[in-house]
Amino acid sequence: MRFFHYHLVTSRLRQTEARYLGRLGFRLVARYGRVGEEQASFEAGVPWDELDRRGFKLRLTELERGAVNVVVQPGHWELPRVDHLGLALDEDEFSRLLVDAGRRGLKVQEHLGRRTFITTDAGFRLEVHPPRDWLEDLFAGENELRLAELQLRTDEPAEKAKALHDLLGVERHGNSVEIADTVVSFVPGGPQGRPELHGEIFSPPVSG
Repeated sequence: MRFFHYHLVTSRLRQTEARYLGRLGFRLVARYGRVGEEQASFEAGVPWDELDRRGFKLRLTELERGAVNVVVQPGHWELPRVDHLGLALDEDEFSRLLVDAGRRGLKVQEHLGRRTFITTDAGFRLEVHPPRDWLEDLFAGENELRLAELQLRTDEPAEKAKALHDLLGVERHGNSVEIADTVVSFVPGGPQGRPELHGEIFSPPVSG
């Protein structure tokens, strides 16, 4: 099991995107949305002023560096909130997790046969994947950037950590859980429902 992805929702999308591209050194995979009634995507090299002239309506931005994939989606919250976390599993882990989620009465959704989502008791979803070639490519290289710790602010940190611990069967230390080489820490003082992004620690370290 590996942690590779998180999906953020914020009203400050361009500022959030700029932080990952500028301060954290991520690359723009693409911006996805619509021009008129047609779906459209634009890779790096097409600036926002050009997209605005074309009447582009953004649905989400995808960013990547090393073994970390981040998606930013327009939403109501100024401080980014987490919609879901992405996990890469082996075949046995994937099958066991879906069976266990069903036994717990958690909602499991398949999206176009490519992505599977589990609605947790922690205010956000998990996006889970069995082995895939593109994930192997993402994890290739011994020195790739990885997410060492994701810090999320919430109203119930202990309950959020317990929900992940119970579902995934991972190590828990107080308000933190260990998902392979990534620690997900819940800190107090946040909102109900989807937790806010409080901080990230990357390895090797990057500025920001």
